[in-house]
Amino acid sequence: MPDRRKSTIGRLGAYSAHAKNDTQELTKPARAAFLKRFERKVDPENRLDPEERARRAQAALRAHMTRLALRSAASRSRRTDRGMPRTTSAEAPPTSSGEGSF
Repeated sequence: MPDRRKSTIGRLGAYSAHAKNDTQELTKPARAAFLKRFERKVDPENRLDPEERARRAQAALRAHMTRLALRSAASRSRRTDRGMPRTTSAEAPPTSSGEGSF
């Protein structure tokens, strides 16, 4: 099956699931696991008070996201410096796997 077709079928399934279910509930376990990663990072021995651990985990998460934003901005800047036009996500070409960015 071509990658584009797989992508379209996957998107259809996602849209159907989101139409039938509360998206917050669908992603709740994944979001909890993602945040747990930062809790383990800031308190590997589990010694902090749960509120303090949560506060520090949120700060670590913000730092992580800011780091990603900096890397993304640097990448866009390099691309522009090489004379490549900037594209919006709607204009972006498909990735090598045939999936667009959506």
